[in-house]
Amino acid sequence: MSVWQGQPKPDKLSVDEALKQVKKGIRGITNKLYWGIVAMISLIGCAFIITFFFAFRSPATTTGILIILVAMLMYLSLIVRHYHILNKHDLTQNPTEYLNTLKEYQKNRSKVIGWFYYVFMLLISTGLALYFIEVLENAPTYFKLITYGSTIIWFLFITFYLKPRMFKNEEEKLNLMIDRLIRLQEQFD
Repeated sequence: MSVWQGQPKPDKLSVDEALKQVKKGIRGITNKLYWGIVAMISLIGCAFIITFFFAFRSPATTTGILIILVAMLMYLSLIVRHYHILNKHDLTQNPTEYLNTLKEYQKNRSKVIGWFYYVFMLLISTGLALYFIEVLENAPTYFKLITYGSTIIWFLFITFYLKPRMFKNEEEKLNLMIDRLIRLQEQFD
């Protein structure tokens, strides 16, 4: 009996502190998404200008840029959707609904990001390969090898080193916010 009573009691979360921490975490994620949207819109604008205002001889170059534009538009639509999901609800109005929205967002994001990332990288790689056909047409062989090699190395670095770390970091933040909201909800049940 004394051992049972000697167990530390789970610390109660302060409602204001928990909500403030969750809002701060969500604000961090939505800020990243917002600046990603701004950057993607500017990149799409640049690619659009290059596609339609520069004269290319080969249709492969224009096709490559159009493929890159399609990939960027797909990515833009994905991050805009995620931004709206996280930004549309007010945490203080209905924490239970917000918790369910976060859980749904996390489940959906992990499912979509898995396959979408590889489709995105395939489209970008194909687009760049087609773009480089004309751009590197008169370049020496060693320069072509360096360009294609460094591009392949960069994509492999992003895919196998950077992507897992970025998504793991964001997943941990979401898990922490969801855990805080669950603990807060359990206090009142």
